[in-house]
Amino acid sequence: MWAVAARKISSDDGDAALRAWNSSSASESEVATAVRYCLQLLRQDAPGASVEVRVPPYGAAQVIPGPAHTRGTPPAVIEMSPEMWLTIATGADTYLDALSRGDISASGQRTDLTAWLPIWPLP
Repeated sequence: MWAVAARKISSDDGDAALRAWNSSSASESEVATAVRYCLQLLRQDAPGASVEVRVPPYGAAQVIPGPAHTRGTPPAVIEMSPEMWLTIATGADTYLDALSRGDISASGQRTDLTAWLPIWPLP
């Protein structure tokens, strides 16, 4: 089986998509780019494969050092909407507050992302 590398989003394209999202003028394509760009940055900042961060329908990332999984549902999963992901990735809300409100679903160990957030702080 061949592994396909994800297309890397340039910082210019990612920053532009995040600025569009922040100004509430983002197209669906720009939201998808902003989500994927923040997942890309999280993979860079928290390399590993012990936790899967899911942001349907735009993407998922395996992150955080620890035991990796190779098949089936990972032992640690974090899932949220694109809007919530961008909100916590930019620091407009905190991970723990969103989790306590039920805006984020998290199960398993190592599912606290606070050490890596915000990814792209708003000015």
